Amino acid sequence: MSFVANISNEDVAALEAVHFDGRIVVVESADALAKACKELSQHSLIGFDTETRPSFKAGVTNKVALLQLSTNECCYLIRLNRLPLSRDILAILSSEKIKKVGADVRNDLSALNKLRHFTPRGFIDLQNEVGKHGIEDKSLRKISGIVLGKKVSKAQRLSNWEAKQLTPQQQMYAATDAWVCIEIYNRLTR
Repeated sequence: MSFVANISNEDVAALEAVHFDGRIVVVESADALAKACKELSQHSLIGFDTETRPSFKAGVTNKVALLQLSTNECCYLIRLNRLPLSRDILAILSSEKIKKVGADVRNDLSALNKLRHFTPRGFIDLQNEVGKHGIEDKSLRKISGIVLGKKVSKAQRLSNWEAKQLTPQQQMYAATDAWVCIEIYNRLTR
């Protein structure tokens, strides 16, 4: 299968939006986290992403507020602003057996390592994978447009990920960002 190298913002904007239609679970308690990690550890490939509350001040960055780990059927939105980066999560993030696919993985892992040091293993960065297929665009939005022919909405990207409650729009955005990485990876490796 061959892909175009680049896609314009206008062409991406004209595409149909892709969205996750599985179950979304917001994880805010230790019990819910243990269940989520038990379920996720049964999978060999999961989608991965993080969200951080934006800072509109130069030189100020916030800590990761949300970790998204998704299967094809269920996306877990782990509220790291309420829960520690536990051993259960670190076991998944450090496992060679569980492949975690995301976009711009290096920056996400660097931010997670500021919460608690660990050795990441089993990560696949779509930004590296697409180059093997002649794709030059590196943003998830454009990669999705090229590989899936659908756009990923970025409308919620700059929202408050530390809010008391995540809105349905935030939940859908966060789940889609993690899950779509699985879809893209599967299409690239077919």
